[in-house]
Amino acid sequence: MKRIFAIVLTLVIVFLCGCGNKTPETQGKVTESEITTTDEFTETTTISETTEPTEAPFPEGMSAIKRNQKSVYGKKTGTDKTYTGLEPLKKIQVPVVDADNLKNLSEKSENHSYGVSENGKPHEISVNFQKIYDKYNALCLDTSGEKVIYLTFDCGYENGCTEKILDVLKEKKVPAAFFVTLPYLKSAPETTARMILEGHVVGNHSDTHPNFSTITRTQMAKEIENVENYLRTHFGYSSCYFRFPQGAYSESALDLVNNAGYTSVFWSSAYADWDTNNLKGKDYAFNTVTSRLHPGCILLLHAVSQDNADALGDIIDYAREQGYEFRQLP
Repeated sequence: MKRIFAIVLTLVIVFLCGCGNKTPETQGKVTESEITTTDEFTETTTISETTEPTEAPFPEGMSAIKRNQKSVYGKKTGTDKTYTGLEPLKKIQVPVVDADNLKNLSEKSENHSYGVSENGKPHEISVNFQKIYDKYNALCLDTSGEKVIYLTFDCGYENGCTEKILDVLKEKKVPAAFFVTLPYLKSAPETTARMILEGHVVGNHSDTHPNFSTITRTQMAKEIENVENYLRTHFGYSSCYFRFPQGAYSESALDLVNNAGYTSVFWSSAYADWDTNNLKGKDYAFNTVTSRLHPGCILLLHAVSQDNADALGDIIDYAREQGYEFRQLP
C-alpha cells in the first residue's frame, strides 16, 4: 500500500513541475501534440469599426431613409474608401398607369416658363403655371404668400463645384434639393452620399435626360425607375421628387409622373447659369439671383456654375436679411 501511495505521489509531483515550467513565451500556446481536433482550414472575417454620421440630422419626413446603417457609399473616413451610410432598399417597379394613354391626354410638347420676377413679387406666368400644375401635384411656386425660398440644383455632371456648394449649405444650415441623372450618380457617388447624409433631398432627374414629351409613357416610367432603383440599391435612399429634363413635358407626362407617386418640381426663378464657358463672376450671380427673389420662390440653380458656388453664401445672407426663410421641399 505504501508503495502504491509513493508511486501516485511521484506522478503528481512530476505533473505539477511540468505545468510550472512553461515560460512566458510558451504559456497559453498550443503545441502540435496538444491538438485533438482540427478543421481543414479556418476562415477569418475582419470587421472594421465605422463611425456613424452625426452632422446635420435628417429632417423629419424623410421616412424612406434608414438612418445610421451601413451601405455602399456614405461618409468618407480617411483615405481608405471606407464609408458609413444607409442600408440598401429593395428595388421597385415604377407603375405605368394607362400605358397607351387611353384617356387621350395631350401629348403636345410644352416648355415650363417662369417669367422674370421683380419687386419681390412672383411673376404672373409662374402664378398661372402653378394653377395648371395643381391638378397634377406639381410645383413651381409656393402660393401661401410666406417669405420662403426652396433652393434647388440640377446636376447632370460633376465639375467640382458641388462640394463647395455643400460646404456653404452646411455652414449656413440651409437645406436644398439636388436633382440628379443616373450618369451623375455613377460618376459622383461620394458627393451624392454627402448630399443624403447631410439631410438634403436628392431628386430624380431621369436616366438619360430626354424630352419627356417625345417618349412613350412606358419609357417615361423606365427613365424614372432606373434612377430610383440606383438610389435604392447603392445609397439606401428613395426620392419622391422628380424634375423634367429641359423643363419639357406634356399633359400626358404630368399625369404619368403623378400617378407613379412623384411630385414634379419646376421653378419660379432661374437664370442662364448652366453655360460654364460663359461665366460672368460672383457679383453677376448675386445681383441676378437676389433681384428675382419673391415669396414662395422655388429657385433653380445649376451646380456646375462656379459663379453660383462663389456667390451662394452672400445670396443666403442677403435673403435672410430680407426676411426670407429657406425650407426643404414639402
